[in-house]
Amino acid sequence: MRMEEIVEETDGKHEKMAEITLKTVGPARPTRLHVPSSIRVLDLRKLIAGKNRLPVENLKLILRGKVLHDREDGDDIYIQLNDGDSLIVAVKPKPPVGHDIDDDDEDLKFQLPQSTSRWQKKLYSFLHNRLRLPDILLIAIFSLSLKAWAFIILWFILAPVAHKWDLGPLFILGTGFCIIFLNLGRRQPGDVSAYSIFNEDFRELPGTLNADAIDRDIRTGQF
Repeated sequence: MRMEEIVEETDGKHEKMAEITLKTVGPARPTRLHVPSSIRVLDLRKLIAGKNRLPVENLKLILRGKVLHDREDGDDIYIQLNDGDSLIVAVKPKPPVGHDIDDDDEDLKFQLPQSTSRWQKKLYSFLHNRLRLPDILLIAIFSLSLKAWAFIILWFILAPVAHKWDLGPLFILGTGFCIIFLNLGRRQPGDVSAYSIFNEDFRELPGTLNADAIDRDIRTGQF
């Protein structure tokens, strides 16, 4: 994408221009580039890639010690550039054939599903980028449903009340029983319980070892 196309695309939004210095990692010498002072990171990446004939998909830009990303929570990111700013440009090496380094790294990180709502993406961005919460804690937060969070909030509201009326032990016991019953789940048609008392005609699971099975094996000469 050329500079003229970027200025026309923004419809006059960029009134000022800035001269920045590009420092490419490697033997290349620093170069200068005139760009709009306020510009999308995606447009800046395309400009630098076109000027230096670099692969845009493998380009990493670092400004003031921070890696620049094209988007955040689905929105384009704009940056403000000043005259004399230095931009470090690095080209990621291509991974070996049949091996994707980025995929390995992404597997170790918590990622929101595509169906995540906009407010959840905003919350994730705040917790991950601002508060720097670890991924294991983010998994615990976003794996719970709204109903589960409602029960948790209700529990913290009722806990001081139970403590005030000296019902703390009963409140804890009741919480334990509620957790057990809420996580029992439901058996699908045809499923058999591991406890024969809950099955029709007290039917046992195949391979169950009990006194009747031992007596039957002894009588049939299995032992």
